[in-house]
Amino acid sequence: MLELFSQPSTYISLLSLALMEVVLGIDNIIFVSIIADKLPIEQKNKARILGLSCAVIARLLLLFCINWLMGLTTPLITIDPLNLHLSGKDLILLLGGLFLIWKSSKEIFEKMEGQAEVSANKDDKTQKSITFQSVIIQILIIDTIFSIDSIITAVGMVDHLIIMILAILISSALMVALALPIGNFIDKHPSIKILALSFLIMIGTMLVADAFGKHIPKGYIYFALVYALAIEFINLKLKKKKIAD
Repeated sequence: MLELFSQPSTYISLLSLALMEVVLGIDNIIFVSIIADKLPIEQKNKARILGLSCAVIARLLLLFCINWLMGLTTPLITIDPLNLHLSGKDLILLLGGLFLIWKSSKEIFEKMEGQAEVSANKDDKTQKSITFQSVIIQILIIDTIFSIDSIITAVGMVDHLIIMILAILISSALMVALALPIGNFIDKHPSIKILALSFLIMIGTMLVADAFGKHIPKGYIYFALVYALAIEFINLKLKKKKIAD
């Protein structure tokens, strides 16, 4: 153990993997922020922190079950006419991708139709409890999907379990720190929320494509998001300037 941490390459691997985990977790942060926005104000931050904490637990549990996790790549379903082989991982990605597409599309539809969101001033504590529980369940589902992708990436990058654990803990701490400012920013700007939901639809489509063996590099999706955000920031700047004038 001491020999491992006396090598500079160990820290390079740790930093690289931690940064990679943060990048892979951006879509998770966005999803958690948008879903938590459905809750009353006093429960939003609690749901975000709890949701991301669940993501940490899910990743660590999957990491300790790595042999089982890697076994998910064994084909379970074969469709000969299409030369298609679906493994346990593929089925999970397929269901997760469809869930993301459905959930994000539903959120966009509600925004476009102007349906009332959950009121922050509801007095019905039972309704609040049910809403909070349903939000946490949805976050847990997506956490599990994203964690599988994250852990398999970690195993491909690093050989030592302790490095993977430390990288996940460091990246998770950064994700929790980023969740509040990102969530607040999305809350204040409805157009950014629509953009974030569209990004999640792209992520869902990517998961479905991955399930069928058609890998789409995430870099393309992140570049599209950054480009769209840059344009939206310019629009927000122009709107503020117009109001000021």
